[in-house]
Amino acid sequence: MYIIFDTETTGLPRKWNAPISDVDNWPRVIQIAWQLHDDMGTLIESKDYLIRPQGFNIPYDAEQIHGISTQLAEEQGEDLNQVLHLFNQALAKAKFVVGQNVKFDTNVWGCEYYRTGIDSPMEEMPVLDTCTEVTASLLQLPGGRGGKFKLPTLTELHQYLFNQAFAEAHNATADVEATTRCFFELIRRGVFLPAELQQEERYIENFKEFNPQPIGLIGLKHVNLKVESAKLVKLDKVDPIETIDKKAILGELVDYSFAHLHNHTQFSILQSTINIQGLVSKTAEHKMKAVALTDTGNMMAAFHFERAVSNHNNSVKEKRKEAEESGEAYDGEEIMPIIGCEFNVCRDLTDKTQKDNGYQMVLLAKNKAGYHNLIKLASMAYTEGMYYVPRVDKKAIEKYSGDLMVLTGNLYGEIASLILNVGETQAEEALVWWKSIFKDDLYIEIMRHGQENEDRVNETLVALAEKHEVKLVATNNTYYIEQSEAEAHDVLLCVKDNELVSTPKGRGRGFRYGLDNEEYYFKSQDDMKELFLDLPEAIKSIDEIIGKCEYYPLAREVLLPAFDFPEEFTDPLDKEDGGKRGENNYLRHLTYEGANRRYPEITAEIRERLDFELATIEKTGYPGYFLIVQDFCTASREMGVSVGPGRGSAAGSAVAYCTGITNIDPIEYDLLFERFLNPDRVSMPDIDIDFDDEGRGRVIEWVINKYGSNQVAQIITYGTMAAKSSIRDAARVMDLPLSEADRISKLIPDISLSKLFGLPVPELREKLKNNQDDINRAKELKSLAESHSLSADVINQARQLEGSVRNTGIHACGVIITPGDITDYVPVALAKDSNMYCTQYDNSVAEDAGLLKMDFLGLKTLTLIKHAVANVKQTKGIDLDPDQFPKDDEKTYELFQRGETVGIFQYESAGMQKYMRELKPTVFADLIAMNALYRPGPLEYIPSFIKRKHGDEEIIYDLDACEEYLKETYGITVYQEQVMLLSQKLAGFTKGEADTLRKAMGKKQKSILDKMKPAFIERGGEKGHAADRLEKIWRDWEAFASYAFNKSHSTCYAWIAYQTAYLKANYPAEYMASVLSNNMNDIKQVSFFMEECKRMGMNVLGPDVNESNYHFNVNKEGAVRFGLGAIKGLGSAPVQAIIDERGENGNYLNIFDLAKRINLRTCSKKAFESLAFAGGFDSFKNVHRAQYFKEDVNGRSFLENVVRYGSGFQDSLNSNQASLFGEDSGSILPEPIIPASDEWGNIYALNKEKEVVGIFISGHPLDDFKMEIDAFCTGGVSMLNDLENHQGKDILMAAIISEGEHRITKKGDPFGTIILEDYNDSHKIFLWRENYLKYKHFLNPGTFVSVKGRIEIPPRRRSELEFVISSIDLLHNLKDSKTNAIHLKISTKSLDQRMISDLNALFIAHEGTCPIHFTVFDPLDEVEVKMPSKTIRVDLNNKLFKGLNELDLDVVIK
Repeated sequence: MYIIFDTETTGLPRKWNAPISDVDNWPRVIQIAWQLHDDMGTLIESKDYLIRPQGFNIPYDAEQIHGISTQLAEEQGEDLNQVLHLFNQALAKAKFVVGQNVKFDTNVWGCEYYRTGIDSPMEEMPVLDTCTEVTASLLQLPGGRGGKFKLPTLTELHQYLFNQAFAEAHNATADVEATTRCFFELIRRGVFLPAELQQEERYIENFKEFNPQPIGLIGLKHVNLKVESAKLVKLDKVDPIETIDKKAILGELVDYSFAHLHNHTQFSILQSTINIQGLVSKTAEHKMKAVALTDTGNMMAAFHFERAVSNHNNSVKEKRKEAEESGEAYDGEEIMPIIGCEFNVCRDLTDKTQKDNGYQMVLLAKNKAGYHNLIKLASMAYTEGMYYVPRVDKKAIEKYSGDLMVLTGNLYGEIASLILNVGETQAEEALVWWKSIFKDDLYIEIMRHGQENEDRVNETLVALAEKHEVKLVATNNTYYIEQSEAEAHDVLLCVKDNELVSTPKGRGRGFRYGLDNEEYYFKSQDDMKELFLDLPEAIKSIDEIIGKCEYYPLAREVLLPAFDFPEEFTDPLDKEDGGKRGENNYLRHLTYEGANRRYPEITAEIRERLDFELATIEKTGYPGYFLIVQDFCTASREMGVSVGPGRGSAAGSAVAYCTGITNIDPIEYDLLFERFLNPDRVSMPDIDIDFDDEGRGRVIEWVINKYGSNQVAQIITYGTMAAKSSIRDAARVMDLPLSEADRISKLIPDISLSKLFGLPVPELREKLKNNQDDINRAKELKSLAESHSLSADVINQARQLEGSVRNTGIHACGVIITPGDITDYVPVALAKDSNMYCTQYDNSVAEDAGLLKMDFLGLKTLTLIKHAVANVKQTKGIDLDPDQFPKDDEKTYELFQRGETVGIFQYESAGMQKYMRELKPTVFADLIAMNALYRPGPLEYIPSFIKRKHGDEEIIYDLDACEEYLKETYGITVYQEQVMLLSQKLAGFTKGEADTLRKAMGKKQKSILDKMKPAFIERGGEKGHAADRLEKIWRDWEAFASYAFNKSHSTCYAWIAYQTAYLKANYPAEYMASVLSNNMNDIKQVSFFMEECKRMGMNVLGPDVNESNYHFNVNKEGAVRFGLGAIKGLGSAPVQAIIDERGENGNYLNIFDLAKRINLRTCSKKAFESLAFAGGFDSFKNVHRAQYFKEDVNGRSFLENVVRYGSGFQDSLNSNQASLFGEDSGSILPEPIIPASDEWGNIYALNKEKEVVGIFISGHPLDDFKMEIDAFCTGGVSMLNDLENHQGKDILMAAIISEGEHRITKKGDPFGTIILEDYNDSHKIFLWRENYLKYKHFLNPGTFVSVKGRIEIPPRRRSELEFVISSIDLLHNLKDSKTNAIHLKISTKSLDQRMISDLNALFIAHEGTCPIHFTVFDPLDEVEVKMPSKTIRVDLNNKLFKGLNELDLDVVIK
């Protein structure tokens, strides 16, 4: 006998795996239906009962599903105890309990038995379920967890078995009938086996004989419960607003204001389109006196929000004052910023065993103390509570409830959600808890977005508010400013969830999340009052809430951690007034102690400079800052971490130089302290420190250990949707084809969409620098946006999404250090993939928020220098100190003069190399200047700078007094420091005024410049300088002072560049080995630098187990060895094992010796194979690469036999050592026989190399075509990756096809893709239409081709630059198709009998069909004679070409 049953309930459990004894977890049953059938499927009985709710109500959301209202269940329901006994009677007749996903039903019904204390046999009975992995495999529906098939719904199962639709009624009677049919049909089909059914083997056959056709419906009449519930609803229910006197209520509300207290901004990531300024501006427009910020889960926007409101309020005050002074009326309102947060409140924030996103509750800060409590909660949510979403719990809220107000939130708030999903009793209990904690600071939030579920909840909320004397407050849950932005907001939600806009909104599979309507916008005061005319008290509460709030600024002075200095420097007065005399004393001590080390003699000039700086530091109050920085710089050097010479304006500080923060003498190079710390204004100094990128993490770890992990944090960054990414995101969710999205994004020049569409045409042209291509693309984009197409919709939605915060990241170098627990100052989160804190406030507000920010930068070049120095020590035994490199090294300047600056920090671009060759620098000052000039703007002064250096252009000074500071740059103002020094010298400006002038010119602050110019002219005149000359100097400064660069920064980086150039010039192999090592993870860069090594005449040898280290290194012969760490499939542990064993016991004699000695648990067969493919065993001369992979009769490769041999040897050795007497207890294992095998062909060997290394090492497949490439090719693959710089060029290139693919478009048209690869680069090319038909036979990897084409904008597409192919041919054919003759040009000075003999021997060795044309010339008389040979014909090949080049002949093939 089978009992098939189903239930309808008040909702779903919180925990699906909870025991039935957890009565709070399991919902209440409100309907049960069952059918009892015998073994052959014959119906015995059918029952259906509604159950009368006792002590609970049926939530709205549950009613929406099954249609059973509380009223219906109360009127028509049966007593629970009676139904439980009836079901027990039915169970007594049955052997099996059956159902669809029956575990849920047995749990909820079992819990009802537990609640009432009635025993039931159900728990002990066997269960048969129609929703299992078995039925999932039967239907094979995609979309299950872990790549499995999806468990079928009752509808899906019914459709599959009977090919007949069944809409799940969520009426237990109907569902039981459908489940019964499915269950018995599964028996008929043998899905349930006799053993499962506890029957004999013939049971299924007997069942089918008894039921030859599928069991039909038994003809039950199913009551539509929704209709029945609706009948009970009073039809004469009237809208309460219609019954009141609207005019009277509106008159009553005139004296009350409305303000939005529930607003989400873009910092509710991908949930809102509102930006902070837009929120404040709209608040001002609607004359609201307050606005709240309540982003979901975080406080990232709090500082930006308060600052935006503060700026608005200051503007209002100024305008009001101006209006009062002019006697005009002004009605601008100041705004009260209310900082809050919508927290996800879960049951237990430490419980991460199951997903619990909690309820959304709004907390608002009344004052600064409340704000700090919000910080604590927001920090806790993102650290301890983060699990899917940031979460807090009630325990945390109770702890930090002081000075906070609570709004009960939206439909996802605890009370509303319980009303909707669980029951009014539970909702009331929750309300009582919140009131017990917050008392009169709890407000029940009423929203009216025009939704039925909201209206139903509001009825209960109003009743609860009245019952418990909790005030109501009217809100609108705003996610966008204007109602017209609703569509863009919906697109944003789809971007967040990676859904298509076309997917219907709803819950469950096949639906997506979206707001119910377009009412979630920032409504006006009148609109909101109109909505709540029947609840005027909900409007009146808003003024009460605003009245409880105090205004508090978030900006504060920077708080420095107390620096622990020796007691002898303390000053007792500091304890009395909080002064910093002790820190100043210690800083002075360290400064002069360092000055004695740095300078041979402390001159009066040096002393004056140091005293001035120390006095400024004392005045501004930042001695602790310098002490902290020098402390971790000193610690870094002690740990062996390289510290840069300085960075930015901090290098202008002599105090920083003397205390070891920087390594460049500012006095020697006229670097100015006041551009770093202006003595006339108090502002935080900013010292950025470069560390070698390997050691940066250790320095941060040191800082954490010193100050505590709760006082050190990284800084968050906000990733926003830029123009192109907003197009791509919108296109993806709006289902625009990828190719069209790509085309649109390529139309966008380097400008935001808001400016592109918002700027007038003349301004847009200027913004695009009158680049006609960009202007044409912008026009096309605008035209497309005005069309009636999906592309236009995408563009217009993207315009609204642009600037939205898409994700968060971590600032590359910023580190915060606070005096105490960081959560006492700012909210924090956990940095990605780390246990380190990061601030929720970004870098732009860190200092204003009172945070001490340090920039710890990882500079790869410092690591490179460190490795190069270590290489020199290893190969030559020389200890180098980069800080002591002589600045007048001839080899170094010669390297710069030749422009051989590949791999030289900041001087390696092609443009810089060109200028270096022209400038021919001879002094360090030339390098500093070029570093400053080589950037947009000042770049135009470089030709004049070069001419003046070489005397080709006269150096003219406007005033003789200018020479002192402009002499080193040949009369050209290059540095900001020069402007500052000259303003002091010419016009007597103070140091502070000079810095103000620098900043005003750099930022083009016209108002400040207009004030300073008369002072400059007047005070310059007092010093005897002509007014017209001063006018000219001022005009020149205004013209290019905005381009003038920071000399301090330029000097530091020029010094790093000089250090790299010194190493390259004097220790080329060691330096290039370091360059290659530091680019090991970028195989393109490795290939590029290997080419530079070849140009330098330096061998780069493949990896070798007897010479290679993990990184690239230099061998005894001075060649660079490939690093083992660059081999794929090897790993750091095997590499280290090879190196360590070699270091302890010497080189490996052969492959057997290696296998016997190396730890084979670390170095596996795969590691051996990777080494063999890469050539790591090539030094073992008795075996070539092919032999390692030759298989024996057992199918095992020789290499596998070698590893087995090594393993056996080591096992034998270990067993001998373990024996009592250590005697040799086993025979010596024989070495495997080296198999005979042909060597691999060159191409095959090279391809295997590339597989494990990523590049060709021992050669290149194109080497066989070197002659053709040198003679005929006009470009390379790299040009295809830089189309704009090669526009209009015709190219013939040689390449290998590394990948080829035949594909089909969505329309069914064939096309192909090929990846072209040459010595330096690779590029993917698409072959469409006729090109595919012409060239598809070339789509074979390994094919050598010559490709001819032009880089242009094809006529068919006006906007996109592309490489237009004109022909593809086999590279083998290039020589025959292009060659008519070889032209040799020989000077009479070198033409002698030996030359003739050598040429003749060469021609005889390479006889062929290609004619030779000789041209003999006399360089003195400038006479030449052309002599085509009539008899000599040669075969064009690489050997001939190489021989002719070795004879130093001018060879041209035409």
